[in-house]
Amino acid sequence: LFPYTTLFRSGQLQKGDKIVTTGGIYGKILKVNNRTFLIEVDTGTKLKIEKSSVSSEWSKSASTEADETQA
Repeated sequence: LFPYTTLFRSGQLQKGDKIVTTGGIYGKILKVNNRTFLIEVDTGTKLKIEKSSVSSEWSKSASTEADETQA
């Protein structure tokens, strides 16, 4: 099973959670719908994505590490 499958079934993903999509897009969940999430990927930039496109959840510390390695 993909990591997102476990997160969806247990109801762990909710508004405010930070996620990574299978395409490598990082964002914060703004709204949870039946089959989709509305996520914010940058200030004022929002995307509507399928729940099935979520690869994993990431924490604030993980995002800081990722930002440092890209710099």
